[in-house]
Amino acid sequence: MKRILFFLTVAIANWSCIDECNQTRTYRTTVPFQIGQEQLKNGITNEGPQDLVKPSKIYAYENYLIISETKKGLHIIDNTSPSSPVKVSFLKIPGVIDMAVRDNILYADSYTDLVALDISNPKAIKEVGRLKNMFNHGLIDGISWYYDPYSKIITDYEFKTVTETVSTNCGQNSNVWPVFRGGIAEDLAFNSGTKGQTSSSSGTGGSMARFTIYEDYLYAATQSDLLVFNIKNEQKPDSISKVNLGWGIETIFPYKDKLFIGSNTGMHIFDNSSPASPKRLSIFQHARACDPVVVENDKAYVTLRQGWCGAAPNQLDVVDVKNLSAPFLIKSYQMENPHGLSIMNNKLTVCEGKFGLKSFDAKEATDLKLQQHIKNIHAFDVIQLDDKHLLMVGEDGLYQYDNTDPKNLKLLSKIEVKK
Repeated sequence: MKRILFFLTVAIANWSCIDECNQTRTYRTTVPFQIGQEQLKNGITNEGPQDLVKPSKIYAYENYLIISETKKGLHIIDNTSPSSPVKVSFLKIPGVIDMAVRDNILYADSYTDLVALDISNPKAIKEVGRLKNMFNHGLIDGISWYYDPYSKIITDYEFKTVTETVSTNCGQNSNVWPVFRGGIAEDLAFNSGTKGQTSSSSGTGGSMARFTIYEDYLYAATQSDLLVFNIKNEQKPDSISKVNLGWGIETIFPYKDKLFIGSNTGMHIFDNSSPASPKRLSIFQHARACDPVVVENDKAYVTLRQGWCGAAPNQLDVVDVKNLSAPFLIKSYQMENPHGLSIMNNKLTVCEGKFGLKSFDAKEATDLKLQQHIKNIHAFDVIQLDDKHLLMVGEDGLYQYDNTDPKNLKLLSKIEVKK
């Protein structure tokens, strides 16, 4: 009997070993890294022109364009001739997300700090001012960085593609693998492809901006607050107030003496006639969604899209803001995956992510007319500089169009991303 039990034990052990398989799996995961105060202080450097890799936000100032690479730095482009833009330099800024410019002073976030940089010579940009610990956390595409005030260490995360070989049970279904490794991850099998100008001395940001300038004040929308800085002395910005907005704040758009702030749950409208202390007038609420906004005359245009910030329908809302204290919805239009947008002289342009770029005639709010749909490009944010010049940035790169005829946008130039 003992011999039978011995052979059964050996057989089970051998069967278990034979049933082990090695499999190679590839997934994307978030990997943490840390940055100290000295690294942050010494991290801003001038570098030569570089290829666009992952362009994000766009800003226009005089004859220059500034394109951000999220948390990496800023591309400075000479756009004197829109048909042949020239890359001038790359300004490395750790943690940068947003920027705004006035009188040749560029303001940008560098993780926790607000930095002021003299861009008079775009090939030799220098830091001229810094306010420390203005921001204590950041949120980009669902991934946050955090600052520990005790250790004075910033912890950030980055996506990395990981390939590993693991032992599995051959009897189980090995085709399904949850690609989560201690962070936010995505399954490569399913994801393999895919003006607010207020002064002649200030620049123009897109609808996805979190920074804007009005008179002698810089406004920065964090995830929960509106920060107000006095920049009368451009090289020495001074923090003067903070307005709590609630969680989920995304964008800020100035129009005349008002501020329109997009959030996950609604559009906040502020009276900015006293720029040092903006006052909230109302909130236009909507379903939870990503929410940039632009305004012209008495109409606000708000795009809502599904994503990490919400699951509302993909749509464009046209809102009546004639009475700023009581905005109301005029009409909603179905979209595919709307991101940034721009409006000028009833020419409405909407970025549809991987579904391209759309131009509309917006003379009648209740009857927007599609003029053109440019497909096979990726569109993230757009700026109409004037009636003839449109800028658009997306995962493919920077596009510039002649917008004279919205039914026939003419491509002037393109700076492609590095493949």
